[in-house]
Amino acid sequence: MNITFKKATEKDIPIIAQLADVIWRKHYTSIISVGQIDYMLSGMYSSMELLKRMKAGEEFVIAYVDDVPTGYVSYSLIDEKKYFISKLYVLVDKHRNGIGSQLFHYVLKQLPDAETIELAVNRENYIAINFYFKHGFTIKHTFDLEIGGGYFMNDFMMTKTLNS
Repeated sequence: MNITFKKATEKDIPIIAQLADVIWRKHYTSIISVGQIDYMLSGMYSSMELLKRMKAGEEFVIAYVDDVPTGYVSYSLIDEKKYFISKLYVLVDKHRNGIGSQLFHYVLKQLPDAETIELAVNRENYIAINFYFKHGFTIKHTFDLEIGGGYFMNDFMMTKTLNS
């Protein structure tokens, strides 16, 4: 299994959107409703929204396994030495192959001056929560965010302090 990483550009937006659609419909149906999945995909993963995020400085990286797009991550600078991971997803049938870990470590290499990384994760997403615990994150606090359409994100804010 050959894993490679590529910084995404505007040309890669359809790949990211397709990965999101497949991953969310496979992984999240046991966590949130199909209606909420549809709502979030149409908002967070529209071509316009992804382009807007890229232009605002959010970095997207796609993981390829044997040249096939398999996962992605996006992150951005919050302040001088603090970053936020917005998305870190791997195709469900590729879980437990080290792809997510390698993708996370790839991001860390891109941020040599980072002191902290934060992310939000659904409180019912036990697979992801355990992944983040394994990588040294702790729960900072919980929050419920109304996202429209009568839907909420019921998340943990997690943080990791990095060795400088």
